[in-house]
Amino acid sequence: MLKTPFLRRALAATALLALVASHPASAEDSAVPPQTATRNLAQEESNRALVIRFYNAVFNQHDLGIASTVLAPDYIQHNPHVPSGSPPFISFFTEHFKANPEARSTIVRSAADGDLVFLHVHSTSNPQDRGSAIVDIFRVDHGKIAEHWDVIQPVPEHAANENTMF
Repeated sequence: MLKTPFLRRALAATALLALVASHPASAEDSAVPPQTATRNLAQEESNRALVIRFYNAVFNQHDLGIASTVLAPDYIQHNPHVPSGSPPFISFFTEHFKANPEARSTIVRSAADGDLVFLHVHSTSNPQDRGSAIVDIFRVDHGKIAEHWDVIQPVPEHAANENTMF
């Protein structure tokens, strides 16, 4: 039996440190994904090309016909203004483009990681519009767009710095 409180605390701290050090890190412990998985770069590029083709057709050519072939039947939409599902998506953007016939979205950059495709976009309603900076995230499953998230930020007239949003 340890006779001093200091020795008891030191032993308890050592035991706790040994326990923590021997515990493998979980996904919740780190934002860095495990490096054991092999990426399928060809599939990621195929997913990226699919999303870019879809995005340009819908948001630049206003061709919503592609949506019925590219969106998954159970397409999940996370933008709170747009309903989930392919038919509701088509209906929503048909009305949107009637009201905004000059709307365009320029893809500034894109990336893919696993089943996710990321687009950084400059979207405008007309040529005079400063527009919005958008990050769109798509999840692709079996060659179909299965899910979508976006973050939208208006392009301000004046910025506190000299950097652009693109």
